[in-house]
Amino acid sequence: MDKVIIYTDGGCSPNPGTGGWGAVLISTTHNVEKQIYGNEAASTNNRMELTAAIRALESLKRPCHVEFYTDSQYLRKAFTEGWLEKWQKNNWRTAAKKPVLNQDCGKS
Repeated sequence: MDKVIIYTDGGCSPNPGTGGWGAVLISTTHNVEKQIYGNEAASTNNRMELTAAIRALESLKRPCHVEFYTDSQYLRKAFTEGWLEKWQKNNWRTAAKKPVLNQDCGKS
């Protein structure tokens, strides 16, 4: 199976405000690098971090082993600390019973 290393980042200035995101995808199998990026006029830091990750994963052409790097604690903890599973189980509500922010990011 092919291996791809993905580095993502996103941010806003100010937050919320004008946002940008970017990702670098490196195929170690085929020795190919691809850069993708974009911006939004009105966004947040977390939304741009999520957008970078989603767009990077959407750009993969076939199943592969992914090594993923992010500096976003929000994105990382959604997976490593089980936040995603808890949100789904709680009908997309936080522990404080508030709607999970950015849940629409993955919807086309």
